Amino acid sequence: MRHRPAIVSTAALLTLVAAPTAPAQDVPERFTLTGVVRDFKERSVADGHPDFERAPDNGFGLYCGNIAQDLDSAGKPVFVGGGRRVYWPWRTADNVAIAPHLADPALGDVSGYWGPYDSGGVTSTENFGQWFRDIPGLNLSRTLELELVRQADGLFVFDSATLEPYASIGGFFPIDNELFGNSGGEPDHNYHFTLEMAAEFVYDADAGQVFTFTGDDDVYVFINGRLVIDLGGVHGVTTQSVLVDRLGLEDGQAYHFKFFFAERHRTQSNFKITTNMLLEGSDGQTITAAYD
Repeated sequence: MRHRPAIVSTAALLTLVAAPTAPAQDVPERFTLTGVVRDFKERSVADGHPDFERAPDNGFGLYCGNIAQDLDSAGKPVFVGGGRRVYWPWRTADNVAIAPHLADPALGDVSGYWGPYDSGGVTSTENFGQWFRDIPGLNLSRTLELELVRQADGLFVFDSATLEPYASIGGFFPIDNELFGNSGGEPDHNYHFTLEMAAEFVYDADAGQVFTFTGDDDVYVFINGRLVIDLGGVHGVTTQSVLVDRLGLEDGQAYHFKFFFAERHRTQSNFKITTNMLLEGSDGQTITAAYD
């Protein structure tokens, strides 16, 4: 299932961020995002979810455009369909991959290549709505903390390829041997889960704020309730960024940030966040952990 990732220049991404020559006094060395991880069983077993361990009709790959551009009244993403496979990503003039619906030719963005229409392995709006909700009998959940550490270039990073315990076990498997337990096979990990995180940040018009995700599978990011990263489908390591200056936000104002992730298929799970945004836990989170 692991196809060639979208090519995005790391050097190009770094040019978007004004890295200070010395750390600012009020910038922390690290911060923690707290979310809820929900465990599912794959579709082939009793009480399994039909979207987990399902290949899209047009093959493993990136699918964009299947998710509504606004969150619902509960702050959750909504499956609307009508999406298509993406054979080559939409990019800025600096070769940074961005969501197709945010591309602007007037800014020098370069169009990607659409493939066939496909739901990206999502079976229905109702089934997708279960991914990020506690459903008794269908999923189990617990809280999860991710610590992002400031690098020498000023960017905060969480990278499952270098951080323990993930580096030692070969990927982002935060609930191995927990909740429903591992999926079996070799390597034996708990492969079928989602992660939801909520935070707030203050928009700084002078900072060149950017948020980048690199990994697999589905990832949807919303800022101020608007879809800004659209990495749908069951795919290999893929990258997409949002350039916050493009969103029409007001300098100095606080905005909501919502992050939704799904790992739906063996045999890898990769997870990397890179940002210069200081994300802080939101008191208004609608997510709750349910233990069983």
